[in-house]
Amino acid sequence: MAEKPPEDGFLRRDLPFFYRLYRPAEPTGECLFLLHGSGVDETTLVALGQQIAPHALLVAVRGRIAQEDGFRWFRRISPIRFEQGSIRKEADAFAAFITEVAKRHDLALSRAIFLGYSNGANLVSSMMLLHPQLIARAALLRPMPVMDEVPPADLRKARVAIISGAADLTYGPFALALVGLLGRHGAEVEAHTIASGHEIGDRDAEIVRQWLAGPATTIAQAN
Repeated sequence: MAEKPPEDGFLRRDLPFFYRLYRPAEPTGECLFLLHGSGVDETTLVALGQQIAPHALLVAVRGRIAQEDGFRWFRRISPIRFEQGSIRKEADAFAAFITEVAKRHDLALSRAIFLGYSNGANLVSSMMLLHPQLIARAALLRPMPVMDEVPPADLRKARVAIISGAADLTYGPFALALVGLLGRHGAEVEAHTIASGHEIGDRDAEIVRQWLAGPATTIAQAN
């Protein structure tokens, strides 16, 4: 008797990063990788991901660094200082992970979107700089630059949306630095500042949805 395939949302432990797949009723062939913030797990961005891309396969991934009752993506020294070796190690491991998960589940990374929040967004931006050939589209919610030394990277084929919160006193002041950093490496960056703190919600989903549907144009604006 053939083995029954795992149910939708089943926690898969067959790769170095634990992950869940959520399949849409009417798939379009796109996939959306979800990278959560600090101290939670892979399920916390699923509803937002479904709101943004209801026809995309969701790949909800769990960070490997334990923090309190949840997880994060790399080790930190303070809220705005991070262990550089941990960033590079986890970015390298995640690059290998997405390559393998794409092979196993027949995903086209060229059509993938990476949605990261806070620490998850910081892992995505770091991986773009360390492995620039792997990510073509990234939506970064409440991010900041975290690498002390940035290697050369050709991001001319990458599109990025960055959404910061006007009242986010921890990460908000650093968002424009990340816009500039990715832009100098060639990425097409659309930047928004919204009336929010570090929390995310419907306005973020609306902006990312419009960004995915809109033409490829470089914008830096405040909403």
